Amino acid sequence: MLNGKTILVTGGTGSFGNHFVEYVLQHYQPKKIIIYSRDEYKQFIMRNKFKQYDNVMRYFIGDVRDLNRMKRAFEGVDYVVHAAALKQVPACEYNPMEAIKTNINGATNVIDAALDCGVKKVVALSTDKAVNPINLYGGTKLVSDKLFIAGNNYSGLRDTTFSIVRYGNVAGSRGSVIPFFRNIVANGGRELPITDYKMTRFWISLEEGVQLVIKALEESRGGETFISKIPSFKITDLAQAILPGCDMPEVGIREGEKLHEVMITREDAMHTYEYDKNFVIYPCMDWWHDDMIIPGGKKLEYGFEYNSGNNTEWLNVEQLQELLKNVEEH
Repeated sequence: MLNGKTILVTGGTGSFGNHFVEYVLQHYQPKKIIIYSRDEYKQFIMRNKFKQYDNVMRYFIGDVRDLNRMKRAFEGVDYVVHAAALKQVPACEYNPMEAIKTNINGATNVIDAALDCGVKKVVALSTDKAVNPINLYGGTKLVSDKLFIAGNNYSGLRDTTFSIVRYGNVAGSRGSVIPFFRNIVANGGRELPITDYKMTRFWISLEEGVQLVIKALEESRGGETFISKIPSFKITDLAQAILPGCDMPEVGIREGEKLHEVMITREDAMHTYEYDKNFVIYPCMDWWHDDMIIPGGKKLEYGFEYNSGNNTEWLNVEQLQELLKNVEEH
């Protein structure tokens, strides 16, 4: 599907962008991959990393807040993956207007630029924090998700579609629990603090996150939210996998933090279909009709909820230890 196509990634110098580019170059023959981001130094590092692909790679300095610059970058682009966002919960709480400018206004600009430039498909990365949000970051991503779904309202005679991919913290991502625990151990710590002994999280690797985006690019028809079926783990088990036998003092849950990662609410379940390896939440819009549903799925019943606490697939300490061997911090 991506052979001979031009793909643009906003926020493309991040961990997702790097892995996405690597995956696409290994499995497809794109005409061009455009990295659109603000940080010229990270672009310099990425250019050196993919130096052998200079004939394919392009780098645009730009901000999703800048609509005119984005329109210039989107010219001739077939597919856009929107990964740019302010993601750190405390930073968004302290700088709310900046989070709004990037996560909400930036989403609007991506939609407008894609429509005006004739982009075929846009896939936007979302987060579990957008589901029943309790912090500003989650709130901005909820609005962003709604904007992208509604973007399909404005396609008209254009062939542009918008869809969403949702997952939680990627294993080893900056600011997540794995590098936090590892840093304590590296500095000689013998105890790993647990915010709440009941806390659970989903396990998703960067590779799995990229594959879900590729799936959305291939299968989406506009307005869907794609969610992977992945295992859960207890934070206490993760601590024991990283430092067996360690003490685990319970220090209390932080502001804006949830006990479990929620991916599908009971209300969403009414519009959700289950597939072999993923779920798809379909939009509830006038322009949506049942023959747009991806074949092979089974509609969920009302009352179903998918979160890391009620999952049917779990990782134990030994399985976590094996998975951790392949987790690089990014």
